[in-house]
Parts: sequence; C-alpha cells; structure tokens
Amino acid sequence: METTLIILKPDAVQRGLMGKIISRFEDKGLQIVGAKMMLISPELAATHYKDHLGKPFYEGLVRFMTSSPVLVMAVRGVGAIEICRKMMGATFGSKADPGTIRGDFGISNSYNLIHGSDGPEAATREQELFFKAGEIIPYERGNEGWIYDLTGSTPE
Repeated sequence: METTLIILKPDAVQRGLMGKIISRFEDKGLQIVGAKMMLISPELAATHYKDHLGKPFYEGLVRFMTSSPVLVMAVRGVGAIEICRKMMGATFGSKADPGTIRGDFGISNSYNLIHGSDGPEAATREQELFFKAGEIIPYERGNEGWIYDLTGSTPE
C-alpha cells in the first residue's frame, strides 16, 4: 500500500467539483486516509512548488494556489500514485483524455483542477508539508477483500 497527496485546486473547489472528484477515487477502490480544506499560504506554496522557481509560470502558479481554499487529501491504495495520476489525466484539460478528471471537467491550460504526487519521494515530502503527525489515519475497511485479491502474500 502506498499513500499519495492529492490537492483539489482552487478551481475545483470554486466550481463545486470536490464531491465528484472524491467519488471517483473512492469508486476506484482507493481509500481517503486524510483530508482537510485549507488556504495555502504563500510560504507553503513556495516550498511546495520550489522546483518551479524561476520558471515563467511560477508566480502565477503561487498566486493561483493561494487565491482560494483547496482540499488536500491523502489517498491510499496499492499503486495509488500511478493510479491517481492516470485518473487525473494530462496536465492541460484541453489535451486530457475523456474519462480522466481533467478530461471530463477541465478545458483550461492554466487551471487544471488537481495536483497529485509524481512519485514515492514526492508523496512523502508533500504529505509532510500538508499534514501534521496523526492527521493521516490509515484504517481497516470491511470491503478490502472485495477491492483487492488478498489470497496471496501481497494484495493485488
């Protein structure tokens, strides 16, 4: 099992898409083990997007991410990082395939609704930025055996 960070960005919150997007993750069989609505401070946005510092879109990205509340989630499952990224779709809504979150709900090449960690190291770092100790709560689900084949040594 791995846990990834998902951020429903200001445009997803303002457009009232939170429930629809959360339902997609849960319908897939992924588990929400942490969630909170928050305003991202400029300092937190700068830390989170530090790899983009100096790029032409950096200041606009920080301004956008601090402009309105976001919903931050920790999402858990076997292969959660890759699964969530596939579900999100291509970065730009205009290029994202139908059936993905961005493909179904987005058209903008600037506002792209959702952020997901791009790998295990990023997931760990990002979770530590947005969640305090004890705010991510893995728990046993009664339906786990209907989501994963648990007959072997590892869930699949």
